[in-house]
Amino acid sequence: MNKILVIAVHPDDETLGCGGTLLKHKANGDEIHWLIATDIKESEGFEKTTVEKRGEEIDKVKELFRFSSVNRLGLSTTKIDEYSMSDLISKISSIINKVKPNIIYLPFKGDVHSDHKYIFDAAYSCTKTFRYPFIKKIYMMETLSETEFALSTKEDSFVPNVFIDISNNMDKKIEIMKVFESEMGEHPFPRSERNIRALGTLRGATCGCDYAESFVLLKEIQ
Repeated sequence: MNKILVIAVHPDDETLGCGGTLLKHKANGDEIHWLIATDIKESEGFEKTTVEKRGEEIDKVKELFRFSSVNRLGLSTTKIDEYSMSDLISKISSIINKVKPNIIYLPFKGDVHSDHKYIFDAAYSCTKTFRYPFIKKIYMMETLSETEFALSTKEDSFVPNVFIDISNNMDKKIEIMKVFESEMGEHPFPRSERNIRALGTLRGATCGCDYAESFVLLKEIQ
């Protein structure tokens, strides 16, 4: 059995980036865990009803994926740059040491959202083999509305080298994504059902199946 940890900067990143893969892990008997880095808060101008609704959405998504744990760091959304890197590393490290995953899914280092960049840097610092010997595979995932807007340079572009067939899980991925009502929109909005299916179709065509999710493998220890 594998122990999986997906690090979602914002709730819905896990579904967009590796929702079908997480469902496949679960079907294979693996244990899946969810780390949510940021929260929306009333103290920062969000309506109480909006904050409560987001909590309900997270609870529902937890049940749909059947996560073994949900770990919320409670960082302020869009303000990750206001935290020290050492503080971010400490918070993420505590969850990694609690879960002890052997496979980790991280945001892409080149994502346009600054929150994603900071969380990637902090999380990747928590993968050193001499401190976290249980980690055997590290992937970066592709998150619609963030990854495709990365700089179009060789070092910043998302170039996947791992493709996972999610043909049997695409409908469930869409169902879960629709739980985050305020995050979905109509095409050409990036987080639309049409666009999620289009990306899955493109990645599937690359590896010979109906739908796929793609990743960048950063490290594998066998």
